[in-house]
Amino acid sequence: MKNKKTIALRLFYSSFFWCLFIFSQLLVSAQSVDSWPQFRGNYNNTGVAGSEVAPNLKMIWTYEAGDVVESTAAILDGTVYVGSGKGELLALDLNSGKLKWKYQTKEPVGESSPAVGSGMVFIGDLSGVFHAVSAADGKGVWSYKTGAEIKSSPVIVGDRVLIGSYDGTLYCFNMRDGKTIWKLKTENYIHATPAVIDGIAYITGCDELFRGIRITDGKEVIRMSAGGYTGASPAFIGQNAYFGNFNNEVISLNLKTRRRGWLYQHPQRQFPFYSSAAVIGGKVILGGRDKMVHCLNAATGKAIWTFTTRARVESSPVVSGGRVYVGSNDGRFYVLDLTNGNKLWEFTAGSAISASPAIASGRIVIGSQDGKIYCFG
Repeated sequence: MKNKKTIALRLFYSSFFWCLFIFSQLLVSAQSVDSWPQFRGNYNNTGVAGSEVAPNLKMIWTYEAGDVVESTAAILDGTVYVGSGKGELLALDLNSGKLKWKYQTKEPVGESSPAVGSGMVFIGDLSGVFHAVSAADGKGVWSYKTGAEIKSSPVIVGDRVLIGSYDGTLYCFNMRDGKTIWKLKTENYIHATPAVIDGIAYITGCDELFRGIRITDGKEVIRMSAGGYTGASPAFIGQNAYFGNFNNEVISLNLKTRRRGWLYQHPQRQFPFYSSAAVIGGKVILGGRDKMVHCLNAATGKAIWTFTTRARVESSPVVSGGRVYVGSNDGRFYVLDLTNGNKLWEFTAGSAISASPAIASGRIVIGSQDGKIYCFG
């Protein structure tokens, strides 16, 4: 009798968690036009915005963060959240750029980008501390010290939050109190932001492996070769994952067959891919350390077009309304035609742009390495 009650309780809690999870996915979908709640904008890491912006962009505001901004902004309910090298998590008004509050992480924030939802903001810093902060007033709720720096960005899934660390561990916490639900140890750094599909978190790793981890219990259910050391986050369309690696390749993996679909290498320029891909309409778009933006056919991996900048492209492209938005280490922010890669517009910042754009409510927000945060619309 006792065993039956235990099983019934487990089934109840499992069902309750997945109801929350499904609801949260629907909520993200419903908010997609007016929000950009995490790195790459959604659970599938597609880098596709639901909101379109004006064809002729103008600068709306700038904010001086005081140090390098490599963190990509999150946007929710008219507020921009972004980390800085000054050791601060900032909350700015989307319309005016005015500071609402700042939270001291004490140590610099690198490429870890905030995730925001259910009244909480999460971000990691370069000392390895993972911070949970109240979205309303910027007060710390809880924190957790991992074993090494954090450059991964968090993902909120129901009542849980996931984050990777350079200690080689993927962590799953209760988002409210910070209790560790589970942790999965890999064989090298975790730089990637997890993609979440049907209750599985997918990560690429610096151990050259692609993994699928069940969110309920942290059990690894898929393991495949990533082809090389990988810092980029996987992007998904259906059962296919797309990402670049430090072996100068972009690859497609099929979850159904558990095999590689295709592999792309530029025929002349052999450089690593650090940028995470955007995927839409049969196209895979990502930046390379070869100074180029590449657009590939999602089915075959063949190049559709390339666009050459003047320096590395470590910024991850975002697609909205038939246009590609991306920064470059040449200090320029580019707008490209999705169809043919032609340059439609560019803005020259004071320094390299390695952060990625965030788009919501018709506005684009992006930071630069000279500490400025720009808003265009």
